[in-house]
Amino acid sequence: MRLIRVALDVPIERLFDYRCDDRTANIGSRVLVPFGRQKLIGIIVAKPDTSEVAEAKLKRAISVLDADPLLGRADLGLLQFAAEYYVHPLGAVTMTTIPAALRRVRKREDPSAAYTLTSAGIAANIETLSARARAQRHLLALMQQQSVIERTALSRLGAATRKALQTFIAQGWIQPAAGPRPIASSAPAQGASPALNAEQNTAVSVITASLGKYQTLLLWGVTGSGKTEVYLHTIAAALARDSQVLLLVPEIALTPQLESVVIARFPGVTVSTLHSGLADGERAARWQAARSGHARIVLGTRLSVFTPLPDLGLIIVDEEHDTSFKQGDGFRYSARDLAVVRARHAGVPVVLGSATPALETWRNAVDRRYQLLKLPQRINAIPPLISCVDLRHERTTEGLSARLITAIGARIDRGEQSMVFINRRGYAPVLICGSCGWLSDCKRCSAKRVVHLRDRRLRCHHCGHDSAIPAACPDCGDADLAPVGQGTQRIEAALTRQFPQARILRVDRDTTRNKDAWQDMRSRIHERSVDILVGTQILAKGHDFPHLNLVGVVNADGMLYSNDFRAAERLYALLTQVAGRAGRGTEQGEVLVQTEFADHPLYTALRDQDFEGYARSQLAERRQAGFPPYVHQALLRAEARSVDTALEFLARAARCARRIKPAVTVYDPVSAGMMRKAGRERAHLLVQSAARTELRAFLNAWRPQLAEATSTSARWSLDVDPSEV
Repeated sequence: MRLIRVALDVPIERLFDYRCDDRTANIGSRVLVPFGRQKLIGIIVAKPDTSEVAEAKLKRAISVLDADPLLGRADLGLLQFAAEYYVHPLGAVTMTTIPAALRRVRKREDPSAAYTLTSAGIAANIETLSARARAQRHLLALMQQQSVIERTALSRLGAATRKALQTFIAQGWIQPAAGPRPIASSAPAQGASPALNAEQNTAVSVITASLGKYQTLLLWGVTGSGKTEVYLHTIAAALARDSQVLLLVPEIALTPQLESVVIARFPGVTVSTLHSGLADGERAARWQAARSGHARIVLGTRLSVFTPLPDLGLIIVDEEHDTSFKQGDGFRYSARDLAVVRARHAGVPVVLGSATPALETWRNAVDRRYQLLKLPQRINAIPPLISCVDLRHERTTEGLSARLITAIGARIDRGEQSMVFINRRGYAPVLICGSCGWLSDCKRCSAKRVVHLRDRRLRCHHCGHDSAIPAACPDCGDADLAPVGQGTQRIEAALTRQFPQARILRVDRDTTRNKDAWQDMRSRIHERSVDILVGTQILAKGHDFPHLNLVGVVNADGMLYSNDFRAAERLYALLTQVAGRAGRGTEQGEVLVQTEFADHPLYTALRDQDFEGYARSQLAERRQAGFPPYVHQALLRAEARSVDTALEFLARAARCARRIKPAVTVYDPVSAGMMRKAGRERAHLLVQSAARTELRAFLNAWRPQLAEATSTSARWSLDVDPSEV
């Protein structure tokens, strides 16, 4: 009797044994199995000789779905580590990392059915095609922009495109994207690259010298110092060794820009871009291209850290400090931390890049666990002049100070661009009744519904609850309803009144929701069809706008009121990124931060652009207070219909925790900062230890006891190394 052990996506801390006589059943392959009344797809993780389940009760696997394993032993090893470290069921961890199209039971069109350009198609000049052959010109341009396009995506473009596809296949310009890439005998051709300065050359030399062995390197460079150029040179060196490269970015908004840069620099090299904005089939096709070795560069967001790469030679994590690398629900992993673990397992270098490294990363560099590489100077640009507008002494008009309004007007007169940054979308944070004090509370969350004036709606940005703006107060009937505070829409309206002739562009989640909207906006900015940008942190990261010379920051103080000990660190990082958008061309940029706390140490460090000094003071405070990175934490989160139920569950969990050895510090259960979200009341329990090994041993003993607590109606989850407490 042959046995297989299968990881299934079920919330149970165990694996499942099945009979399987199929000789193609390999570790790492998908298999279809019965599970209760369902049929589920799982991954074979072992082929044991015996099972703890009685032979008579063992069910038989229905079918093996892969002739070749989807996951190698190194991939399974990383998943096993992640499941153990983050105390999450291995089956749920494993299946989360597999593209959705490969997890479906019902038969569908082959998700890997896709097309790619041949070398002749890559070299083809679109101008040789007739101007009337619009479908052919559109298809060739599309294929030259993207490395792999799924069949279903092409078929949706219409009959003319399908006919153009067949024409290109017949003349050898397009072929099915299948089969591994042949080993290259020499380095791939590169596009033109600018000359490096001394610091960049040093960084490239150190990183390339570490290829072929494990090393964690922190590339700390001020905004505009050329970190991307260092990435590209080290990628070229890795490709020359016939290795694959994994490049992680925090946001989907950053991928199109970086993807175009990478493709332009490495023509002929297949690049797979992976993020949640892709259709299921397209994501599966790109994932398969990476797994087979066909794609040599993988550019992706958080989940891409698990992508199978048989020839992995280098990992790069851009903007490593960004909280987007931490998954916020379900399997709560940190992609940055797992990138370091994966690099160690694979024996390859990992580069962590940032202008404002996370304090955990900075401490590792200062203590020489990571190698620190510095890029202290901007490339062909002067650092921006940062100053504060003290709102204690200067009044504002619709949220804008006179100094900021004057500076924007001067930039418009000179034909330069300005940006007003406010990290809140919508028109105003809250609607209030001037008679009785009614507020636009969300009944499902401990939050206010935001005024979206153009749509005449009140929307909760946490649960999505949406309703029309009332004509009168729901409590007293008075029509004296007024929006309070500023959001991007209100600032946009205020700027329109101040500068009626200016071309104003608002960039936030509302305006960039449609596909390709952000790319179109970026084109307008670069073409200088915009005078003033108004936006949220979508604008803050990684963008190079050479004609943007003024940045104004509105409502910066909001994050200082947070009870999260990381709030100041994150505000400093955000403002540094925002300030870095100013003056990327030949003119020195100016940054005006409106604040009521102009003397706060954070703003002093920001004006001096002194990250090292600020990090040193923050780490001293963390050490004295007993906060990470000097302790290690885990957060038990619970939610229920009533907060009493959640707190009762956490109180029982705390009593169990205090009986476990090795001992950790167990705090009392408390309500969450946002106590109610989407109709559920939330609370949490913090545990921490000075030693990571002791915390892991404690969690391994504690979790089975939590899993047995089935009598409560509270839902719970463990968050190891929480990003918010």
